[in-house]
Amino acid sequence: MINKNSPIPIYYQLEEHIKELIEKGELKPGDVLPPEREYAEKHQISRMTVRQAFTQLVNEGYLHRIQGKGTFVAERKIEQGLQGLTSFTEDMKSRGLTPGNELLSFKLIPATLTIASQLSIKEYDPVYEIKRIRLADQLPMAVEVNHISANLIKGLTEQIVNQSIYHYIEESLGMRIHHAAQTIESSIANSLEAKHLHISTGSPVMLIQRNTFLKNGTPVEFVKSTYRADRYKFMITMNRS
Repeated sequence: MINKNSPIPIYYQLEEHIKELIEKGELKPGDVLPPEREYAEKHQISRMTVRQAFTQLVNEGYLHRIQGKGTFVAERKIEQGLQGLTSFTEDMKSRGLTPGNELLSFKLIPATLTIASQLSIKEYDPVYEIKRIRLADQLPMAVEVNHISANLIKGLTEQIVNQSIYHYIEESLGMRIHHAAQTIESSIANSLEAKHLHISTGSPVMLIQRNTFLKNGTPVEFVKSTYRADRYKFMITMNRS
């Protein structure tokens, strides 16, 4: 596996070998790798070289480290395209995954000035505030806080929230969701986000804000989500005009 006479750097050879084992399924998500020392002794290379390979694989999302426990094969990242507008439920089902929610809170609150401006309603108008953990195959993917005008979307219940809000809006209320504006930025998890996402405080996350609209331009929802950066990625196809 390691050819010391090759012009290819040794750390890169080791990195590619581990990638191959993961892609073939010989190393599976959750498997722990042998310590750096064992790799170094087995291949008669330096621990620094092994560490360099491991670090690169962590940066690429193939491995992840847990302090005091070791280096593990990471879960496969879920890829979401940015071309179309889908709900989380629709997106997970299209990938053969089972979507789920862990509802943290569901209540009616008066809109703050910020929420009111995002939903084009008056301050203090009633809005549903929905806080939940979004799951894929029972694994936590994101912490989501959603605000929806109660005067626009009537009859929302916990049961509906635990299924699909988009399906309810379109199929039960007969409204057609048309488009959304979404921003994505990088951040690090605070202690509460880390607790809900089962990661360490300070782990990388993606902050996503989505404003969703009906065809006539009426805002439907204002959502802020914190996604695990080690389990989720976004993809966009760009054409040169």
